[in-house]
Amino acid sequence: MNETFISLLLLFLIYFSFSVKVKVEGGKVYVTTDKKKRKKRVKKMSGRVPGVSHTVVLIGGGPASLQCAETLRQNDYEGRIIMVTKDEQLPLDKTKLSKAMNIEIEKVLLRQNDFLQEHGIDVWTKKEVKSVDTEAKTLTFSDGTNQHYDQLLISTGGRTRPLQCPGAELENVKLLEKKNVKFYTSNGVAEIRGENGKVKEVVLKNGEVLPADIVIVGIGVIPNSNFLKETSVEIDSRSAVVVDKFMKTNIPDVFAAGDVVSFPLPLVGHKRVNIGHWQLAQAHGRIAGLSMLNQQVVINTVPYFWTMLLGKSIRYTGYGEGYTDIIFKGSTEERKFLAFYIKDEEVVAAASLNFDPAVARLAEMLLMGKRITKGQAQ
Repeated sequence: MNETFISLLLLFLIYFSFSVKVKVEGGKVYVTTDKKKRKKRVKKMSGRVPGVSHTVVLIGGGPASLQCAETLRQNDYEGRIIMVTKDEQLPLDKTKLSKAMNIEIEKVLLRQNDFLQEHGIDVWTKKEVKSVDTEAKTLTFSDGTNQHYDQLLISTGGRTRPLQCPGAELENVKLLEKKNVKFYTSNGVAEIRGENGKVKEVVLKNGEVLPADIVIVGIGVIPNSNFLKETSVEIDSRSAVVVDKFMKTNIPDVFAAGDVVSFPLPLVGHKRVNIGHWQLAQAHGRIAGLSMLNQQVVINTVPYFWTMLLGKSIRYTGYGEGYTDIIFKGSTEERKFLAFYIKDEEVVAAASLNFDPAVARLAEMLLMGKRITKGQAQ
């Protein structure tokens, strides 16, 4: 075995911080590693340079803000980065919370504090922005303090949409996403009745009464943009911040990303959409960071959703609003199927249950701009 090759291999493994065991046997090199102890590879990142006063403030502690911060450092931004969040914790990987209920908080942090400090990313927790002065470039916080910014990212996400009916304020009415229970379709909630201050039953619009100890509400979210109402930042009718393909708002040096925005989606002819999802928030954050550095990269991504329920893999990609037909493959009884959503004789979205990797492949094709006709889907 070539000793130079082995030396280079070891240097490669050390450089990327892989904890490994290397064994040479019979002219072959065997490398083993403990996946649990192996560190994740990260792109080369800079840090803050003393004396550089330029400041970027990121409002929000989610994936859009963190991706923006890392994108700035990956592209040699030398100024100050401040991430502001109402949360008590550092940014969390919230996608794990529904899949590992008893996980320790340190195991769901998107980045450890050491990482953030090393790369000069300040995170201010338990800090809420009450107002923005876009002319003076100043933020005012709920505690009365102020902070100047040179560039601003609004990535405040969304809040759960409240149930508008009598009794929604009763104890044990939980704002959580509804999971696999009995469905009452083509109906709605007229009233929630209680007894001794606690929920007792739900009255549907058709008059049917459902006994209930807990009511779980999953009717969408509202973009968190109230703190911008005294500014000139453009907000649409759904309370979303309007951005262009570079994640820029109508105000100079103010950008927005994530669940709070309405952005042009290339997949549907650059129609403005508001989609609250992790993958899109990360894509937004990256584009916003590049735009802050005057790198003209446009948003070009395909919505992709996935989850696991009761051990079953669920996938969805595309944008199916206004679909007129569904082409179904597989079997619901066997809990393995693929559904293509059709609009104007083309596939605009797909959903699957235990049919991987069909949806991922479709997402790749849509990203490449390939057209899939109804006939091809059949």
